[in-house]
Amino acid sequence: MQFDTYLITGDLASMPALAAAIERAGFDGIWTAETQHNPFLPLTLAAEHTQRVSLGTAIAVALVRSPTTLAHIAWDLQRYSQGRFLLGLGTQVKAHIVLRYGMRWEKPVRQLRESIEAIRAVWASWRKGGTSLNYRGEFYTLRLMTPFFAEPPLDYPDPPIYISAVNEQMLKLAGSLCEGVHIHPFHSVKYLREVAWPHLREGMHEAGRSRMDFTAVAAVFAIPTDGAKPAREYERAVREQLAFYMSTPAYRTVIDLHGWNAAAERLSEMARRGEWQAMGDLITDEMLDAFAVTGAWAALPGIVKQRYAGRLLDRVAYYLPYVPGEEDDGWAATLAGFKP
Repeated sequence: MQFDTYLITGDLASMPALAAAIERAGFDGIWTAETQHNPFLPLTLAAEHTQRVSLGTAIAVALVRSPTTLAHIAWDLQRYSQGRFLLGLGTQVKAHIVLRYGMRWEKPVRQLRESIEAIRAVWASWRKGGTSLNYRGEFYTLRLMTPFFAEPPLDYPDPPIYISAVNEQMLKLAGSLCEGVHIHPFHSVKYLREVAWPHLREGMHEAGRSRMDFTAVAAVFAIPTDGAKPAREYERAVREQLAFYMSTPAYRTVIDLHGWNAAAERLSEMARRGEWQAMGDLITDEMLDAFAVTGAWAALPGIVKQRYAGRLLDRVAYYLPYVPGEEDDGWAATLAGFKP
């Protein structure tokens, strides 16, 4: 099992030192998200100041970008990182696509499928010297590529494409078309076994693909009990984050599976009133145990490996920011526990 970290900062000035520190510490990969900042720019600097760690987006929003634009960005990062880039894509949700990005929301799963297919069609054209681009779909039609506009061929494989997935259609799409899946942090072992993997395997089976060539990635809520920061502060932060996710309709598949619908409805009402901190009080110990791991920094790797045994996950990260100079002993103990 590989152990990664997610960047919470988009401060480009700090990225060289931070990326180098992450690699020195022993992490296997760095992931960026598209929240307050562009997810690709930090990875350019990270590629320049690291040699070993993989570098990926988790995720970049596909539906607001042309497939050709994404093809260029991913190709350049794959070349600059010497084959370490992972293109993680997602759809976001309707409200953000329409009201924040000003784009249309029609058939997001279909559009994401076409985006992936079109990106790969562009890459295939570049491998042929910038000719033979002919992708036709419902959302994208790409028919023009000339050597003048084509990227030079890569000395590395095409960037692997991962997508974020929660519900049936997206999980099946990931299994049938992608090299990996980003499982949402708001997951349980029950959800992975009874929902995620059955749909992922169904997609793989339909496409004649193998589990051996597929990677499942997720952040895990972790509550360290022996660090400089009191465990109760970590626990409170996790309860509040879980409450936020439970209040969000997009994640009702997970909630329905556990039968916590009444709590989710109440949390949605509290969210509409802006009662964010009080929402954490509704997260019971049973809910906390379903979604989070708790233990000493050195014990957490063993707990995580046991929890996700049987390749439920291949790469994990804590839902905690790695900040050099903070909890250094704890992070060192955890990283040692994830080494082979």
